[in-house]
Amino acid sequence: MKIYISTSKKDNNTELNLIRKYCFLAVFIIVGTVCSSAQKADSPVVDKKSEPQSKVTGLRYISVHVLELEKTLKLYREILGFKLADAEVLHGPGLEGMLVMKLRANDLEIGLSVTAPEFLHTIGPIGNTNHNHIMLKVNNIGPIGDKLKEEGYELENENYARDKYTFFVGPNGEIIGLSSWD
Repeated sequence: MKIYISTSKKDNNTELNLIRKYCFLAVFIIVGTVCSSAQKADSPVVDKKSEPQSKVTGLRYISVHVLELEKTLKLYREILGFKLADAEVLHGPGLEGMLVMKLRANDLEIGLSVTAPEFLHTIGPIGNTNHNHIMLKVNNIGPIGDKLKEEGYELENENYARDKYTFFVGPNGEIIGLSSWD
C-alpha cells in the first residue's frame, strides 16, 4: 500500500502563516513581560504586609457641650429618639463636676456634657475638649498622629501613641478626636 502525501504550495502557506502568528504572539508576550518587569524595577518597592494601613474605622461618638439642658434633652430624646445609656460625673482638672450623659440610637452614641456652674470659667478656648467634638475610631493612631504633626496640626495629647487618643482642631475649626482604644 502506497500513501501519497501532497505538499502543495497552498498547504505550505497556511502552515507558514500559522507559525508566523504563533511567533508574533510569543514575541508580544515576551515584550509585554519585559516591559512590565522594567516598570516594576523602577517603582519603589512597598511591602504591603509590613506597612500598616492606618485609617479611620468608624465613629466612636459625638460630644455636644450643652448650654440649654431642657431643650437639648427634648431634641435628642423626644424628637430624635435617643435613649439614655449612661451618665457620670467627671473629676479632674478642667472636668471637675461635669455631667456626661451618653445617649444611644442603634450603634451611634452621643455624649451630652454639662459643666458644673461653679466651673464654667474653666472651659477654656475652643480647642478644649469640653466643647463640641467628634471622636473617630482609628486602627493605628501612631502613624496618623505623626502625619498630622508633619502637616502642622497641633495635637492636644503629645503621648497619643501610648495613650491611644488625641484631639486637634480641623481646618474649619472643628474639634476632632482620634481614639484607638479597644
